[in-house]
Amino acid sequence: MSSTPTSIPGRTARPAPAPRGRRILSHAALEARILLTNGEQLMVAIAAPAMVLIALRLLPVGRLEGAETINTALAATFATALMSTSFTSQAIQTGFDRRNGVLRWVATTPLGRDGYLAGKILATALVQLIQFVVLGGLALALGWRPQLWQIAAVLPIWALGTIAFGALGLLVAGLLRTEAVLAVANLVFVLLVAVGGVAIPSASLPPLLGGLVDLLPSGALGDLLRAALAGAPWRLGAVLVLAAWALGGSLAVMRWFRWTDS
Repeated sequence: MSSTPTSIPGRTARPAPAPRGRRILSHAALEARILLTNGEQLMVAIAAPAMVLIALRLLPVGRLEGAETINTALAATFATALMSTSFTSQAIQTGFDRRNGVLRWVATTPLGRDGYLAGKILATALVQLIQFVVLGGLALALGWRPQLWQIAAVLPIWALGTIAFGALGLLVAGLLRTEAVLAVANLVFVLLVAVGGVAIPSASLPPLLGGLVDLLPSGALGDLLRAALAGAPWRLGAVLVLAAWALGGSLAVMRWFRWTDS
C-alpha cells in the first residue's frame, strides 16, 4: 500500500509543522540574532558592562578590603551584564513585540506562547554565554586569575539572577505601554547599577540607603557575586532576597502579563 499522502481536489496540502524542539531552537536563534545585531542592545549588553569593568578596575570605587580590585570590578560587571540582558533588553524587545502584534500573532502559530517564551529563555542564555566569554576575556587581560570554584559558585547565582530580572523585564513589558517600557527599563537599569548595590556595595552606603539596597534584587545579586568572586562574606539574607524576587516576579508575570495592548 502506498504511503504517499493523497490530496483533495481543489485544496493545497499543508506541510506538517516542524518538530516542537526545532521550532523553539529556530525562535531562540532569531531572538539572539536580533539582540546581537541591534546596535543599542549590543551597547547595553556588551559595551556598558565592559566600561563598568574598566572604570572599577581603575577607580577607587566599590572595592573591598583584602580583595583584589579586578575581582570586585568583575562581580559588578557580571551583575551589570546579567541585568542588561535579562531585564533591559528583554523588557524593550518584548514591549515592542507586544505593540507590533507579534505576541498576539505568535499565539496562533505552531510555536505558541510557551514556545515563544522558551525561545526567549534560550536566546537569553546564549547571549549571556557570549557576555561571560567576552567580559571574562577582558578581565583576564586586566589581571583576573580565576579559580575553578569561583566559576562554579557564579553559575547558580547567575541562574537565580536571570530568573529574577527576566521576570521583572517581562512584567514591565507586559504592563506598560511601549514608550514607557523603553524609558523605565533604561532608567531602572542605570539607577540599579549606580546606587542599587551593583557598583557600590550596600555596606559602603549610608545606613538607611544601604538597608533599602539590601532588599533590592540588584543589591542581593551584587553581594552574592562579590562573595563568589572577591571572597566577601556569604549572606543568607541575600540568597533569600534574590530568591523572593525570582519567585514573586514569576508569579506576577503569570498573573498580570498582557499579550496584547487591549
